[in-house]
Amino acid sequence: MIRHSVYFWLDDSLSEDDAVAFEGGLRALFEIDVVSAGSFGRAAGTPERAVTHNSFDYALVLEFEDIERHNAYQIHPEHEVFVEKFSQWFKEVRVFDTQF
Repeated sequence: MIRHSVYFWLDDSLSEDDAVAFEGGLRALFEIDVVSAGSFGRAAGTPERAVTHNSFDYALVLEFEDIERHNAYQIHPEHEVFVEKFSQWFKEVRVFDTQF
């Protein structure tokens, strides 16, 4: 299994309507046929510690059965729609892929 974790820092000027649209875009990624499972959320209000990084706006976690499905997702037309529609809102994006 591959866990694809993506952290988004978004432009500060985005409205609540923009946030709703972005969340809809994240949900749409769950429907891509090679995605086994998905979820997203906002940074938790946990206590600040030296090792804690909670300055991001959204975290997306997708799971794939194998590397091949992960790679197919990266070039899937629906993934490309998401990137094209929302990438202008990204201040920063970090991706962490883990194999289990």
